[in-house]
Amino acid sequence: MTETVTFVDPSGIGPDVDLPVTTIPKDVPDRNYRRDHIPTEDPYYVDLGMMYRLARLEQVRRSHFTGTPLHLALRGHMGTGKDHDLEQFAARLQTPYYRIPLTGEVRDITLIGSIKLHGDGKGGTDSKWEDGDITRALRGPSLINLSELNAAGAETLFALHGLLDRHQALELPTGEMVRLRNDVRIFATLNPTDLRDYAGTQTLNKAFADRWVFWEKVFPTAEELQLMLVRRHPTMDPEVTELLTKLAVEINTSFTALDARTRVETPMSLRAVLDRFPAGLRMYSESEDPMRWAWQEFILPHIDPYDRDHYETIWSAVIRTGPARRPFSD
Repeated sequence: MTETVTFVDPSGIGPDVDLPVTTIPKDVPDRNYRRDHIPTEDPYYVDLGMMYRLARLEQVRRSHFTGTPLHLALRGHMGTGKDHDLEQFAARLQTPYYRIPLTGEVRDITLIGSIKLHGDGKGGTDSKWEDGDITRALRGPSLINLSELNAAGAETLFALHGLLDRHQALELPTGEMVRLRNDVRIFATLNPTDLRDYAGTQTLNKAFADRWVFWEKVFPTAEELQLMLVRRHPTMDPEVTELLTKLAVEINTSFTALDARTRVETPMSLRAVLDRFPAGLRMYSESEDPMRWAWQEFILPHIDPYDRDHYETIWSAVIRTGPARRPFSD
């Protein structure tokens, strides 16, 4: 009997979604290597609805659009958890996960592959085709995440056109056609193209953008952040949890403000809220104001000096002075 996994709507509105876990066929040449690419489930991951939406889309794909390309791109600011959502979706389905960063340094031969020279063992050389990152991922069950999609060069994007449209195949320089398998899904993540300092990003070519479904990934609400903090740090002082949540929400609200004169230029990412700030709290747990020390040592170094006054204003409005007690009960 096929093993399945159930996805539940966090809002309690939609029906449960049951999807079969991925099976890696025994005839896949790199089966063991591919199994090593199955990510582990994060016990602290909180589904704010994105995991469920991904499951609903997958259900629709399998039921009604088996021959139609529906490639999904998650667009959102840094630190909103886009890549983590996709990784955890792959983990739930036990699918090999390939995150391929499309930085400006990546070239089409890096993604697709090239012919390379190898020693023949007789003092000479022999030329052999060597798969690139995306070609290798396409040869077996996989969830492919083309990370930083709008940072890729034009030649890279054009090389992917045929794979992402109804042709659904990657043509190699050798003449081989690597077709999109039924058990391969292509996703992407990207930052918004605005005035933010996302170095190397650009507006996507409209023809290329039309090959994607775009979903926006926004910063979590106060309630959602509190849920994450309680799950990851259950012994954190409730007042500290509440103050940290308010601080992050206020900073991120200012970050997304339209008025460039008053907005801050760096968000308080999930990494900062869930990892760095709690690390600072533990490091300075014996001080008179652990929250202030965590703020100074783990948050402000990420902020440009000219912009720190904006952050200090928010700090003073939300916290000013944190609780003078140990931030954790353990």
